[in-house]
Amino acid sequence: MTISEADLVHLRRAVELAREAFAAGDGPFGSVLVDGGGVERFADRNREVSTSDPTRHPEFEIARWAAANLTVDERADATVYTSGEHCPMCSAAHAWVGLGRIVYVASAEQITGWRRDLGAALSPVSVLPITAVAPDLPVEGPVDELVPEVRALIERAVRLR
Repeated sequence: MTISEADLVHLRRAVELAREAFAAGDGPFGSVLVDGGGVERFADRNREVSTSDPTRHPEFEIARWAAANLTVDERADATVYTSGEHCPMCSAAHAWVGLGRIVYVASAEQITGWRRDLGAALSPVSVLPITAVAPDLPVEGPVDELVPEVRALIERAVRLR
């Protein structure tokens, strides 16, 4: 796995969005869509609590936006940077719209372990790595340098609920 300085810039932006989500009372997750030229095209954060819609994950919103606004080739050349590995719903959406590479800070397994250790409720869906849902997607993560920041956000969110 080779994470560049540019990758780290976009991952830090995703973590910043995760902080915004946490501050708004939503799950602490953020994601950024970057085109093949390195330009941020769309960014979002979790909104599942504030909207009462558990499907309002940023990765799902990115897939919807990309399908409506990018060509097939632009989607394939894009990279999604995210604070936490996609859930199965978001992995499927990513694959269905033909988005390219995914780079995440913390893995679904890590996040599940942190939540379990704090006694949080289990996810209503199976926790699977992206490649179990969409085996042909290029995926990189976890990115150890930023994992402590995401872990702290997850743990703070669990303790508040």
